[in-house]
Amino acid sequence: MSNSIQLTQIGRYDSGVFDEGAAEITAYDPDSQSIYVINGAEKTIDVLDVSDPTNPNFTKAIAIEEFGDGINSIAIKNGIVAAAIEGEAADDLGSIVFFDTDGNVLNQVTVGALPDMVTFTPDGTKVLVANEGEADEDDPSINPEGSVSIIDISSGVESATVATADFTAFNGQEAELRGRGVRIFPEQTFANDVEPEFITVSPDGTQAFVSLQENNAIAVVDLEAGEISEIQPLGLKDYSQPGNGFDPSDKDGINIRNAPVFGLYQPDAIAAYEADGETYYVTANEGDARSEDKRVAELELDPNVFPHGEVLKAETELGRLEVSTIDGDIDGDGDYDRLISYGGRSFSIRDAKGNLVFDSGDAFAQITAEQVPELFNSNGTVDSFDSRSDAKGAEPEGVVIGEVDGSTYAFVGLERVGGVIAYDISNPSESEFVQYINPIDPETGDAADLAPEGLEFISAVDSPNGEPLLTVSNEVSGTVSIYQIDNDTILSAEDL
Repeated sequence: MSNSIQLTQIGRYDSGVFDEGAAEITAYDPDSQSIYVINGAEKTIDVLDVSDPTNPNFTKAIAIEEFGDGINSIAIKNGIVAAAIEGEAADDLGSIVFFDTDGNVLNQVTVGALPDMVTFTPDGTKVLVANEGEADEDDPSINPEGSVSIIDISSGVESATVATADFTAFNGQEAELRGRGVRIFPEQTFANDVEPEFITVSPDGTQAFVSLQENNAIAVVDLEAGEISEIQPLGLKDYSQPGNGFDPSDKDGINIRNAPVFGLYQPDAIAAYEADGETYYVTANEGDARSEDKRVAELELDPNVFPHGEVLKAETELGRLEVSTIDGDIDGDGDYDRLISYGGRSFSIRDAKGNLVFDSGDAFAQITAEQVPELFNSNGTVDSFDSRSDAKGAEPEGVVIGEVDGSTYAFVGLERVGGVIAYDISNPSESEFVQYINPIDPETGDAADLAPEGLEFISAVDSPNGEPLLTVSNEVSGTVSIYQIDNDTILSAEDL
C-alpha cells in the first residue's frame, strides 16, 4: 500500500482588488477558525472566517498604518498575532506589533531595518524576525545592515525583550567567504550586503535557518547563544547536466534543454523538518537580482571556453538569458568564463550542514509544460506564454511543510505560472512528485489565482472541517485559495 494525497480547491476568497498586493501572506488561528491576511493595498490585516472553509467570509480589518509604513509578514501562535512592520525610510528600524486575535494591541517592540519575515519557535517562547536591511532604491549608499531579531516572550508578550543577531563578526572575512562560494557584492562589507529574507526554526528549537537570497547562502542562528553561528554557501546548479534542463529563451516556445549555464539557487522561502531523527531544510529556489544582470548577447564571452560564443548569443539559444555581471569572470580579464543565471527553477532539500540532499532538477518545467502548456513560463496568463523563460522560469517562491497520515509533504508555490506543486519528502534523498494543481479560468485559459506568495498548512487537528488544508495567498489576483488535502491511498497487489 502506498500513501499519497490529492489537493482539491474547496474555497476561495476574492478581495476584489487586483495587482495591488491585497492578499500577500496568510496565517491561521485554530481557536477562532480564522485566516489573517496581509492586505498591502489597504495596509491592513484582513480577517476571514473559515469555520466553513468552502465559504470564507471577511469579518474585519485590523489597521496597521499607525505603526509604520507597511506590513511584510504575520505569524500566529497561542492566540498571539505577530506582525512585521517596516519603517518609513530604508534605514529606519522596524517593529513587531503584537495583537490578540481580536485585533487589540498587546505590545510593540523595535527590531532591525525592514523586518521581512516573522515566525514563532515551536514552543512559542520566542519570536524570530529576518530583518532584510535592503538598500534604498533611489540612494544605494543608504544601506542598513541585515540582522535577525530574537524576541523573548517567555514571560509574556507585555514583557518581551529583544536581542539582535547581526553579521558584523563576518566583516573582514569577505575574501574567505567568497572563496567558499558566498556571493558578496563588490566593495561591500558582509553585514551590509546580507539581506535576510526568510527564516525557519529546527523542530527541536535550537537553530534557525535564514535564507540570504542575493548571497546564495543560508545563515544558521544558534538560538541558545543568540548569534549567527555559520554561513552555508549553496553552490551552483549545473544546467548542462542530465535532469537539469531549462528553457533559457523567451523566443522559442517550450524548449527545455541542457546548456552551458550555471544557476544560483538563491532561495526565498525556507522550511525545516525532521526525518529519521535528522534535521533538514527545504528551499524554494526563486532567484533575485539587484540590477547587476545583463543578457548573454551583451557579454563578451571567453573564446576558449565558448568557441561558438556567437552562436550561443542568438535569441533562440542563450542570447536572451539574464545572467549576472558580477559573477563568471573567473580570471578577471574582462570576458566571461562562466554564465551564471538567477534561481534554481526548483526546490531543494539540504541537511543541517547545508549539504544538498535532493533537488527537483527540471521537474517544474517539465510538469508545467505537460499540464498547462499554454501557461508555460508565463505570468499566469495565456498572452504572457514563455515570457519568463529568459529570467527565472516558473519562479518557485513559497514553500511549507505538512504531515498527512504519517507522511511528510512539501508544498511549493510557483509565483509566475501559478499553482502549487506537492512532493512527498518523507525520504529526503528520494523525494517524489505527487501533484501539481493550478485552477484555470475556463473562459480565458488564464490561471484563476495569480502570483502565489504565501502558503500555510493547516493540520487535520487544527482544521475547521477536520481535514488537512492548504491556504495560498495570491498577490496579483488578490485572492486566497483554500485546498483540502485528501488521502489518495494506492493499494498494491499484495494488499488486494
